[in-house]
Amino acid sequence: MRFVLALVLLACSGVLQAVPPNIVLILADDMGYGDLGCYGHPRAKTPHIDRLAKEGVRFTQHYSNGTECSPTRTALLTGRYPQWAGGLECAIGTGNVGRYDDAIELAARRQLGLPAKQVVLPGALKKVGYACGVFGKWHLGYEPRFNPIEHGWDEFFGYLGGNVHYFNHRETSDLHVLFRGRLPVHSEGYMTHLITDHSLAFIERHKARPFFLFVSHESPHFPFQGPKDAAKKITKENWMTPDADTYVAMLEDLDTEVGRVLAALKEQNLDRNTLVIFVSDNGGFAPAAHMGPLRGAKSSTLEGGIRVPLIMRWPGKLPAGKTSKQVCATFDLTRSILNLAKAKVPADRTDGTDIIAHIADNSPDTPRTLFWRGKRGERTWAAVREGNLKYVRKTEGQTEAWLYDVSKDLGEKNDLLTKQPNDAARLKALLAKWEKDVRPVR
Repeated sequence: MRFVLALVLLACSGVLQAVPPNIVLILADDMGYGDLGCYGHPRAKTPHIDRLAKEGVRFTQHYSNGTECSPTRTALLTGRYPQWAGGLECAIGTGNVGRYDDAIELAARRQLGLPAKQVVLPGALKKVGYACGVFGKWHLGYEPRFNPIEHGWDEFFGYLGGNVHYFNHRETSDLHVLFRGRLPVHSEGYMTHLITDHSLAFIERHKARPFFLFVSHESPHFPFQGPKDAAKKITKENWMTPDADTYVAMLEDLDTEVGRVLAALKEQNLDRNTLVIFVSDNGGFAPAAHMGPLRGAKSSTLEGGIRVPLIMRWPGKLPAGKTSKQVCATFDLTRSILNLAKAKVPADRTDGTDIIAHIADNSPDTPRTLFWRGKRGERTWAAVREGNLKYVRKTEGQTEAWLYDVSKDLGEKNDLLTKQPNDAARLKALLAKWEKDVRPVR
């Protein structure tokens, strides 16, 4: 009896470990750095996401690990640079098309996608008792072997490719890619709303146990269709043609859907023990997205292609209303989630650091060295950031390079390549060594 009483007293005093937190990761698609009210959008009203920032931490120097969708998603699920995976340095093309040499070769062998053996999320979380669901965009392989269920997810509803018509849920080729689990399905409704509907149902089903919910939105990726645009004629010719009003409508609708998720957590009395992460998979699509002060866009390693919004809220554990300048990247989220859940993954299986612990411990910001490379056709963008200096390289027929101090020159207008040749040479050598070391492990 004394032992039981001691346990009760310890529990009441908070000495015993608390219930493992739920984790909700909301991923926007092609959202530009300035596409939210709290990041300075001049028109879009995003009160729910802005409130998330007021109640949590807003990051101003967060980077996607890829210049496009598939590589960043690869980094998120593996916790590593996407180059380790092979064939995933740019988005997989519609209908499982490879878009550069390695990817083309893998597609010919029907092996273009993320190998399940490289994935640490969600498998490591399931081993420590988490229910794991992904709803929305997948874009990590069309073949059955690359279905999310084969990667360890308990539940999946969404589409296998990179983008679909928001109302009929088909790709430009009229390819049916909407699945529930391993099986193709048909559904009625606007894609952004359907993703939320399935996410809320997942919360309801698993509210009594820890869960990892990956809300993988299509918005604001093309085709540009707002929730009231069911009658809008979308063809292959205008699939990627933006207009400003529609884009704002998509952003505001996405904000409303984030609000639905936050409301569901509160209604179920789960919000205080749930870490919510909102982030984008890469920079915005030009000219639709608002990049704020940044130059460049999706597919490039200029800041506009890789610097993206990141907001995290965990009441009582992370500070409210904080703006962090800590440099971080997608795979840091992976390492953070694994540590938070006390999931066991060998250190050499992840390249990131624990950004959540960094904020929770109020640690001083530290310099980072990060690398990028994105290939598409004959074009390759690459970059390395070391401290405040960033070396950018573009190869397309010929090679061009630039050096910027992004702490003073956020818009990357002042090229320091000839003014600081020693720095340029050092960063160039760092990038070359990284490219030599990071090889596919298939």
